[in-house]
Amino acid sequence: MSQRLAGKVVVITGAASGMGAASAKLLASEGATIIGGDVNAERLEAVASEVQAAGGKMVTLVGDISTKEGANALIAKATEGEGRLDVLVNNAGIMDNFEGVAKVEDQVWHRVMSVNLYAPMALSRAAVQWMKEHGGGAIVNVASAAGVGGGAAGAAYTASKHGVVGLTKNTAIAYAPAGIRCNAIIVGAVATNIMESINQEKIDQEAMAQFGKWHGVTPGQLQPEDIANVVLFLSLDESKMINGATVEADAGWMAH
Repeated sequence: MSQRLAGKVVVITGAASGMGAASAKLLASEGATIIGGDVNAERLEAVASEVQAAGGKMVTLVGDISTKEGANALIAKATEGEGRLDVLVNNAGIMDNFEGVAKVEDQVWHRVMSVNLYAPMALSRAAVQWMKEHGGGAIVNVASAAGVGGGAAGAAYTASKHGVVGLTKNTAIAYAPAGIRCNAIIVGAVATNIMESINQEKIDQEAMAQFGKWHGVTPGQLQPEDIANVVLFLSLDESKMINGATVEADAGWMAH
């Protein structure tokens, strides 16, 4: 079986679980060397062990990509450690507590923004600087239904994912001449462990009652592997003319 990413190096954030882990396994099976980053060392090493047991290659780095130093270190793990960078998958993200703007706390706002929006910017900044000098590459941003609608999550998460969509489109236009393309996946309801980042006691029940009306029309829950398949496609040369797109992988949720 041909490996469509043979010889390629792919950086994936949030690679220890959920969509990031599924993407790491799938892209590694297609021949890519995976540089996986996460804050959870134990889970990250478990994923790397699975990849390696299946005959793939995955290098890990535990660190906080919501800092400039952490973001730069992860990109350097590819460019300096492996000598190349072909694809960056900005997958890592955390949820808010579904607070509407009346109840959102500064600490929650800043933490969500740092992980969900600053980190993709900082990683893309470092990646683009290298890609511009080495023939281009692909960036895949994992956004959300909350990036194009208002009823999927709280104010902080929703604003952060809208920001990711804007960052995607701006990056696509700015660096297309350098052979760099950037796309975002509008992810629907996916079975992951992101709810671990929620403080259940602080959920804004008033806002949730309103959001629940939209949640109720979700056509179905996706699995992490469903999103990994989209990540793979947007990483391949077959999608080379797709740039600045928002690709909905939501079982038809946004069609309502």
